[in-house]
Amino acid sequence: MIIFPAIDLYDGKAVRLYKGNYDKMTVYSENPPEIALDFKAKGATHMHIVDLEGAKNGDTPNFETVLAIQKTFGGFCEIGGGIRSMEVIERYLSAGVDRVILGTAAVKDRAFTEQAAKKYGEQIALGVDIKDGYVAVKGWIEKTALDPFDFCKDMQNIGINTLICTDISRDGAMKGTNVGLYEQLSKQLHMKIIASGGVSGMEDVKSLRKLDLYGAIVGKAYYTGALDLKEAIKEAK
Repeated sequence: MIIFPAIDLYDGKAVRLYKGNYDKMTVYSENPPEIALDFKAKGATHMHIVDLEGAKNGDTPNFETVLAIQKTFGGFCEIGGGIRSMEVIERYLSAGVDRVILGTAAVKDRAFTEQAAKKYGEQIALGVDIKDGYVAVKGWIEKTALDPFDFCKDMQNIGINTLICTDISRDGAMKGTNVGLYEQLSKQLHMKIIASGGVSGMEDVKSLRKLDLYGAIVGKAYYTGALDLKEAIKEAK
């Protein structure tokens, strides 16, 4: 299992939200590339970036910051948040980002998502955020009536192979990851699944590794020191 340490961006800063609430935002660094350098020093080979402003507003206000992070890190980088057109996908991929994540766009525009999957293949991932048992969009603000399992199966059918799934109720809450959710997803789907939200200690890493997941995202636990990233990477392997 690959550990993806995460940087969430807002106004060029590295921040974390509590359960997706933009009013409960903590700023951890005004120099995100420095954090990427620390990820690298601790042995990370992959990282996860979210443009929270982009997710909310549907644009790419932190584009230059994303590229600075990617250049500093030098490993595999994936980006989500505000990616809702072929032009933006092309802009990120041509600049050297390895994979882009479609969330709101996948819900709102199936034809666009299918087109992106056909053109870019493994460089497209699906980001599914779950709120109260349903898929949420627009930076977790808006809840849809979509069942997450049915939605993921549909996206799998149009050719998306990688899934980043977040249980919003666990994100930034330091209450542990939703192992049951990822176990169900593993049984029902033939996708590379990345667990996101709630990884708060080594026990979570061990539990997810036992499910033979493709990856797990580590966010707040790194920033608060609750999880030793170097040890987590070793444990995940």
